[in-house]
Amino acid sequence: MADVVIYTSPFCPYCVRAKRLLDGKGVAYEEIDIYQYPNRRDEMIERAGGRTTVPQVFIDGQSMGGCDDIHALDSQGRLDPLLGLA
Repeated sequence: MADVVIYTSPFCPYCVRAKRLLDGKGVAYEEIDIYQYPNRRDEMIERAGGRTTVPQVFIDGQSMGGCDDIHALDSQGRLDPLLGLA
């Protein structure tokens, strides 16, 4: 299975939606709460190529974007192979 990291905030409905998608697929992921760990925000922005919004999802170190992006990948049938599920 792929190494998945998701940067989140506790007040973000898109974060909940992204995590629900990953949870539904049985994917284990590392969640980094940038509200709890604000020093990790700059790390997220750098890794995400300047994107500042949460969630930011990374699969095997590659930026996948946010909630809408991973849902689009799923709709296209491209998320499962990235996650090592297909």
